[in-house]
Amino acid sequence: MSIDARPAMRSTGVGTSPRRLGIFARRRTANASAVRARATAGERVLKWGPLAALALLCMFFAWRAERFATVDNLKNVLDQSAVLSIATVGITFVLLLGAIDLSMEGIMSACVMVGALLVMNSRNANDWGLFAVIPVVLVGAAFGLANGLITTRLKVPSFMTTVGMSAVGLGVAQLLFDGDQPRVLDRPLRAWAIGRVFGFTRATLVAVVCIAIGVVIQRHTRLGRYATAIGSAEDIVALSGVNVRRYKALAFALAGAFYSIAAVLLFLKQGTGNDELAVNVNFAAITAAVVGGTLLSGGQGGVLQSIVGVLIVKVLENGLLLLDVQPALQRAVQGVIVVGAVVAATWPLRHRLRVVK
Repeated sequence: MSIDARPAMRSTGVGTSPRRLGIFARRRTANASAVRARATAGERVLKWGPLAALALLCMFFAWRAERFATVDNLKNVLDQSAVLSIATVGITFVLLLGAIDLSMEGIMSACVMVGALLVMNSRNANDWGLFAVIPVVLVGAAFGLANGLITTRLKVPSFMTTVGMSAVGLGVAQLLFDGDQPRVLDRPLRAWAIGRVFGFTRATLVAVVCIAIGVVIQRHTRLGRYATAIGSAEDIVALSGVNVRRYKALAFALAGAFYSIAAVLLFLKQGTGNDELAVNVNFAAITAAVVGGTLLSGGQGGVLQSIVGVLIVKVLENGLLLLDVQPALQRAVQGVIVVGAVVAATWPLRHRLRVVK
């Protein structure tokens, strides 16, 4: 046998001993077991990590701030969480797709102005009462559907689509504002919005209903199940015969509808229509969803996880406020928590993330 033939034989596996083959098989089995163990650890972090963080925050602030653990303060936290919770339910469906939605502020601003001008107000003779919610929701859903159609039909990345749609919504809101801020004059409607039932504001109860609807949609409808599946493996879902473009567009439309409901509560609680009421809500909603375990990469998380994130954000804000921490520092702490939450959630799953965009 020539010397040149020996490397070729070794490279093709000829002459490999059974002992070496057994070692190789055991190594592959061990590697597969390690991958499964890491995946299981990652799932546990996503499931229980945010709840543990919320519990630790509550214990810390109860220890450091005397007023934190009072019943009135906890009800106040829930009331402050209402608008953000509804908006976060909406954006959760977009994040499950693996997409992003930065149009929330624009959509909510437009819906705030539409709603404020349809109820009894200081600028015109309209008096739609609670029926004003219907056109407001339609406006929000239309904006969301436009996001979905542009993203799926024209193949424009959701980042650019939603940034542009946010500008459109803000432009519509500013046109409707026209330098004259409408005040809500419908006292029964305002009283309904800020009134209490069993000690909780109606805004809190509306948020609970919206969360329940979001959970039902996610777990018991095709839209919810396909949104998670698309975020996990869009190509496989498409090959199975699912109309991916339709369900992605519907998810964006659903998100817009939830934003509009949040906008209704926002202008009713404030008693005025202003094109800047929804400032920073988008960042807060994405923060809450990610902190709660809904990954930006899609396919992981859900409505309940995102709501846990909302509570974490609001408990943190409330606790820092009670400790007299400056607002600028509060924002910095929020940003650090977002980065830390993303790292904690994705680190055990990093072997699955072949490409990071």
